[in-house]
Amino acid sequence: MNTKVLNNPFVVSKSIPDECFCDREKETDALIKMVVNGKNVVLVAPRRMGKTGLIHHLFRQSEIANNYYTFFIDIYALNSLREMSYVLGRAVYERLKDRKEKILEQFFKIIKSLRAGFRIDNLTGDPKFEVSIGSIYEPLITLEEIIAFLEQADKPCIVAIDEFQQIAEFQDKNVEAILRGVIQNCSNTTFVFSGSRQHTISRMFQSKSKPFYQSAQMMSLDPLDKEVYTEFSERQFRNYGKKVLPEVVERVYDTYEGTTFYLQILMNELFSMTGEGEVCTTNMIGTAVDNILDLQEGIFISQLSMMSPKQKQVLQALSYEGVTKSVTSASFIKKYSLESASSVQSAIKGLNDKEIITSSPEGIKVSDYFFEQWLKKNY
Repeated sequence: MNTKVLNNPFVVSKSIPDECFCDREKETDALIKMVVNGKNVVLVAPRRMGKTGLIHHLFRQSEIANNYYTFFIDIYALNSLREMSYVLGRAVYERLKDRKEKILEQFFKIIKSLRAGFRIDNLTGDPKFEVSIGSIYEPLITLEEIIAFLEQADKPCIVAIDEFQQIAEFQDKNVEAILRGVIQNCSNTTFVFSGSRQHTISRMFQSKSKPFYQSAQMMSLDPLDKEVYTEFSERQFRNYGKKVLPEVVERVYDTYEGTTFYLQILMNELFSMTGEGEVCTTNMIGTAVDNILDLQEGIFISQLSMMSPKQKQVLQALSYEGVTKSVTSASFIKKYSLESASSVQSAIKGLNDKEIITSSPEGIKVSDYFFEQWLKKNY
């Protein structure tokens, strides 16, 4: 496929065409090997490191695409087993609705709890799936039926569940044990669980007291190699008759610590600012960042409006300080005129609960690099 069918080869959507996908060859090969051999996988990495893109990339590989049914759901915004059953049921239906009619018949024969939502469009004659979350009265039964359907499919299945650690926040009791019970005996279905909260997801699969203990192979996703991403970026510019200086890519990489999402956003903007036959230089980076921050300003203002004054003050301090270990130290409190160690701790907890900040062994930092840059620019 010619990349020039795209206006911009630095794709920022979840599903990236293979010709615009950077590296991850070792990770892709490792995933293929594990799922082909029937292993469930846990893919762990900070948010925006490229987990979702890698999963979709895996699904497009011929060894997988030609031999498996693949399904992807994101449960980050879900709060219950009922919602998860609904999202998975819809994902399975949408993936298979254009396949053999026999498969669709089998779908409603096995998943009886969703049969009421099956309709035929009077105008087109096409099948429609009109189940609402509220119409799922027994989510466990529905989930069991969906898995039973996948287990009887004429090809092996792979189900990817993104942000899997969210099940720990579900309203249902014992949801981990329930899900483990549903999937533990699957022989035709392999699962890829991805998560961004490393501590939570690791505890789920590595703690002896947890139902999912050692039920899947752990795999971490590190930042892209700087040299590889630089070469990739130069090639993408070159394919469109443009040029980017390597020091541009290297500076962008260092600023965002190799986090895929931010690299792609910045390079996308820099590519759009560079005309055919022109050269992208380092003096364009500031303008590109300003353009991106201006577009997101409304979102950032909205986020601030939902914070308490103390949370705002601590967040602003963190944006200037960067990764910080001693947020309750006297020097930090004095430097940024904060109230007290206890008030800082309270603010940190609130910001952490909202996922505005990230805690790691290295310290505490603002989760969103763009939000951090906008705060430094405006406060």
